[in-house]
Amino acid sequence: MDYVIMAALAAVAIVLLLGLWNMLRGGSANLSQKLMRWRVVLQFFAIIVVMLVAWMRGH
Repeated sequence: MDYVIMAALAAVAIVLLLGLWNMLRGGSANLSQKLMRWRVVLQFFAIIVVMLVAWMRGH
């Protein structure tokens, strides 16, 4: 289960860095918005995964 948590957190970090890189280099604002929306979705997924793992370990 630790690998699932790490994968979820890595996905969030990668999308965040891609969005920041796109903004810093003056890329498409539309792409930056899309990447930041994906980041929010992935953060939600990561929180759900962490909470599920914590709940499973508690039982």
